Amino acid sequence: MSYEQFAYTYDRLMESMPYEDWQRFLLESFERFGVKPSTLVDLGCGTGTLSIPLARLGYQVTGIDLSEDMLAVAEHKASELMSGGRAGSVRWLQQDVCEWELEEPVDAAYSFCDTLNYVLEKEEIAEAFRQTYAGLKPGGLFVFDVHTPEQLFAYAEAQPFYLNEEDVAYIWTSELDEERVQITHDLTIFVKAEGKSEMFRRIDETHEQRAYPLAWLEQTLRKAGFSEVHMAADFTWETPTLLTERAFFIAKK
Repeated sequence: MSYEQFAYTYDRLMESMPYEDWQRFLLESFERFGVKPSTLVDLGCGTGTLSIPLARLGYQVTGIDLSEDMLAVAEHKASELMSGGRAGSVRWLQQDVCEWELEEPVDAAYSFCDTLNYVLEKEEIAEAFRQTYAGLKPGGLFVFDVHTPEQLFAYAEAQPFYLNEEDVAYIWTSELDEERVQITHDLTIFVKAEGKSEMFRRIDETHEQRAYPLAWLEQTLRKAGFSEVHMAADFTWETPTLLTERAFFIAKK
């Protein structure tokens, strides 16, 4: 997966995503499971759209992402948005979410916006869970979401997708490997060139995601050492069903 060109139009295309709901769910998780964190890790932080508001609430946040370009956008946004909040902080590290490591363990880690669906091998998922367990303090919480297998089948059935607005447009097609439940998204994006009203820049991107059985993810979290594992559906605290599009996991060390 490459976000090198995509990083600079990412926020424009993602502005309708439910970032406030992700933040609400994370804060509710802290309350429900008796965690009062001060240090957080955002695994797959992208352009920092979740990291920065949490830092403004007073948390000490480390945003981790593999994309140097995403982190560059995040750093620029933080420099503009961090003033006026509480006494929190945010820093950015370029690391693989499957191999992340900090100097000291943290109180909580989270990974939203189906980041872990981009991890395409079961062994790498297991390693990400082990690394996260090792990176948490005793009693620490790991909260993440994933697209369900049913959701990837739904994407494949509903594609292609289109967007046509004045400043940006895209064509998005998808192809599903049903055996692996792995989907390939091919996007052709057209972004209006700055200062040139009739000029558009073309960006071609390919992204791959894989969905894993929820029971297997729960089992793998427990094998990594997590003593409690809970599941929830679509930003609620209901149990996931076959209609669930986005499953949430809350795992406690």
